[in-house]
Amino acid sequence: MPSDLESLDVMHAPANVAARLARQALLQPNQLAIAAATGPYLPGKPRAYRQLTFSQLELHTNSLAAGLQSLGIRPGMRIVLVVRFGMDFISLVFALLKAGAVVVLVDPGMGRKNVIACLAQTEPDGFVAIPLAQAVRMLMPHRFSKAKFNVTVGKRWGILPAPTFTQLANTPSSLYEPPPIELSSLAAIIFTTGSTGPPKGVLYTHRTFNSQIDQLVEHYGIAPGGKDLSGFPLFGLFNAVMGTTTIVPDMDPTRPADVDPPRLLDAIDQWQVNQAFGSPALWAAVGRYCVEHGRRAPTLTRVFSAGAPVPPAVLESMRAAMQPEGQMFTPYGATEALPVASIESRDVLSETAAKTRQGAGTCVGRRFAGIQWRVIAIDDGPIATIDCAEP
Repeated sequence: MPSDLESLDVMHAPANVAARLARQALLQPNQLAIAAATGPYLPGKPRAYRQLTFSQLELHTNSLAAGLQSLGIRPGMRIVLVVRFGMDFISLVFALLKAGAVVVLVDPGMGRKNVIACLAQTEPDGFVAIPLAQAVRMLMPHRFSKAKFNVTVGKRWGILPAPTFTQLANTPSSLYEPPPIELSSLAAIIFTTGSTGPPKGVLYTHRTFNSQIDQLVEHYGIAPGGKDLSGFPLFGLFNAVMGTTTIVPDMDPTRPADVDPPRLLDAIDQWQVNQAFGSPALWAAVGRYCVEHGRRAPTLTRVFSAGAPVPPAVLESMRAAMQPEGQMFTPYGATEALPVASIESRDVLSETAAKTRQGAGTCVGRRFAGIQWRVIAIDDGPIATIDCAEP
């Protein structure tokens, strides 16, 4: 193992959530952390993948973090990240967190006008972004006047800002200096999709991320060593600090309904994936394909679906495709608060689905340990405080 990993004191649980990656690199250095397809897709044939082990990912993100620090990025600076989900996205999120930056994330599916408005609200100090996003930023200097620390991810166009992602990655990892971070330190600003109103920026502290990871590990019994096909970017980040391998799916996560099911199923078979996370639209397409073509994913033992109510028919089709003893969970939460509750497919199909058809709504299951909640009666009027709500 590289010497700069051996010297890390990772057993004292630092506040910075990104420091959890160092622990995984120490405990299982040679286990695969991320795999992303690079070769062409040929149905039913093994595919070439770019791969990073946990030790490689730790050193890679340290190099990126050191590069960001040399650029002048300091703790508390708000840095917009606009990069397609994949290995570089995961690496950059960890690098920004390691540098103490506040990562600003938006859902591109909310539309260009909303994206620009949301990003402008945060008054970012810089952008780590693909060329198109950097070009848009440069065309609107009045909206992003404070954005002085910018990195281009991908091939530069003309006058787009340097340094590039590649230049940051070539910074010696030994130059990384962990900044002082508290649990209360701001880690990210994540915007809601705007599906139920104007998009809102939600503040995430390092305590928030650490607590979310602990809740997921405890509730679902997630142990290091598994492989996850992650159709949800945030879960791809959680995987790395839970000791789970992320297999990046060949899909556009902003358009899950347009997924090509054979590409995902072939990846599951090639990597013997045991866990997967996706939206109901994604699993609707995959489950339908499995039923119509007699396809199965026999290595799957745990499937998650969230973001919208999951129809019972989707649960049935996916249960038929995975291991008979496997479980399919529908976690409930929102950008502002997650995870909140969870229910397993057997409980839905044997009990709550019938009540849903009778108009009882969608059962979200039982709450996660440590979550405090109150169920209030529907009221069309304003509720000044939670104490005014009727249970």
